[in-house]
Amino acid sequence: MQNPSNHPDVLLRETDARGVVWLTLNRPQAFNALSEALLEALQQQIDALMHDDAARVVVVRGAGRAFCAGHDLKEMRAQ
Repeated sequence: MQNPSNHPDVLLRETDARGVVWLTLNRPQAFNALSEALLEALQQQIDALMHDDAARVVVVRGAGRAFCAGHDLKEMRAQ
């Protein structure tokens, strides 16, 4: 699995031989809530995938019990 360079643990990337790219939201302790770091990592990967001719399809999934709880409200309140 590859990780985005700026946020190595919040988003995992895996590509198979058929060109299927799996992006895994990796914040299971927060039900994969969208933190600023995770949103930035997703944007970086989407930007990179737009220029990747080998990528045929992108699947976004969540680690743990939930796909995504939405925006990280705890992080928003702290700001």
